[in-house]
Amino acid sequence: MKAAVGEERATVEQDGISVTVNGSLMVESLSLNPDKSAKEQEGDLLNVINDANKKVQQQVAMKMKDMMQG
Repeated sequence: MKAAVGEERATVEQDGISVTVNGSLMVESLSLNPDKSAKEQEGDLLNVINDANKKVQQQVAMKMKDMMQG
C-alpha cells in the first residue's frame, strides 16, 4: 500500500513555475520562470507547492478508498 501511495504524482504549473510532488509529499521536480526575479516568484512558488500537495493528497485519498473497497 505504501508503494502504491508513493507512485502517485501531481504536477502544478502557474506563471511559468512548475512543481511535481509524489504521494509521499516529496517535491520531485521544480522549474522556475527565468523571466521573473526570485522575489517575484516567492509567492507563486509557495502557491504551486501547496496546490501540488493538495492535488496529490486528493489522488492518494481516492486510491486508498478504491483499495479499501477493492
